[in-house]
Amino acid sequence: MSAQSTLAPGPRWLPVRVDRRIAVFAWLSFLAEVIIIGTGGAVRLTGSGLGCPTWPTCTADSLVPTEAMGIHGIIEFGNRLMTGVVGILAVVVLVLVWRLRRSRRDLFTLAAVVVGGVIAQAIVGGITVLTGLNPFIVGFHYAASLALVCVTAAFLALMRLPAEPRVRAVPRWYAVTAHVTTLALAVTIVVGILTTGAGPHSGDADAGRSGFDVEILEHVHAWPGYILFVLSIVLLVGSWRRRSDVPSLALWTALLVLVELVQIAVGLFQARNGLPVLAVGTHMVLAALTAAVMTVVLLHLKRPQSLIDAERATRAVAASEPL
Repeated sequence: MSAQSTLAPGPRWLPVRVDRRIAVFAWLSFLAEVIIIGTGGAVRLTGSGLGCPTWPTCTADSLVPTEAMGIHGIIEFGNRLMTGVVGILAVVVLVLVWRLRRSRRDLFTLAAVVVGGVIAQAIVGGITVLTGLNPFIVGFHYAASLALVCVTAAFLALMRLPAEPRVRAVPRWYAVTAHVTTLALAVTIVVGILTTGAGPHSGDADAGRSGFDVEILEHVHAWPGYILFVLSIVLLVGSWRRRSDVPSLALWTALLVLVELVQIAVGLFQARNGLPVLAVGTHMVLAALTAAVMTVVLLHLKRPQSLIDAERATRAVAASEPL
């Protein structure tokens, strides 16, 4: 079957393969998903969560913040505008892969998930405001944003690979360890969200807290975090020893360990210095980046068979050449 025959119907100007247009907007979509976590954190950490007290308008009588609402209204409305940017970029990526929806169903599905997720997030954001910043809904809102970061990261990792079945390229023990590491990361993030929900940064002076003991949660949050780091070191050593088989995996696990080191340093700093807002915001963004890199590491556990065969042939030729 020819490549042309696998193309789905669509306007001629749309890409018929993964080209620069798709790559550029996919990266912009990923960056926007990370940035909106930062702007959402700014809303919460500056006490601007109810800067716009109604939804979808900013006030009952105005779509945009009024002068009397001050800086809090501007910060909250700016985050809402960022939702529009994220949504536009997600739609652009979906449109660009429209003709590839048969040949690259994986990319089309991921793009569609992002569009649906952005719409759902806008609704959840409205519920967050209407419930007076309920800490559990705020936490879910953050977790959903983080999931969209992972989906856009997966799109970036897969878009350069051939459209063919992928097979496991690492030993079984390594794949199991990688999935256990992912579980440790998920537990760390969930407990971190619960810790934030019990802490001082509620998003508004009148917003409720979860009622959990924040000091206990800070310690519980650290335990899976350290387990995550130890498991990541194991992945790094294992991938480095097999870097000739999957060279890119060694690089991504090294990046994972590096991001986790920075995250641990920021976490210790914020815990010992009264949770300064800049450190807490950085911690939130770093958690999203850690999850994104972990997503890419998982995707590198499998590779297209054609790439594995080509790399094996290259190594065989190099080994047979005389010194």
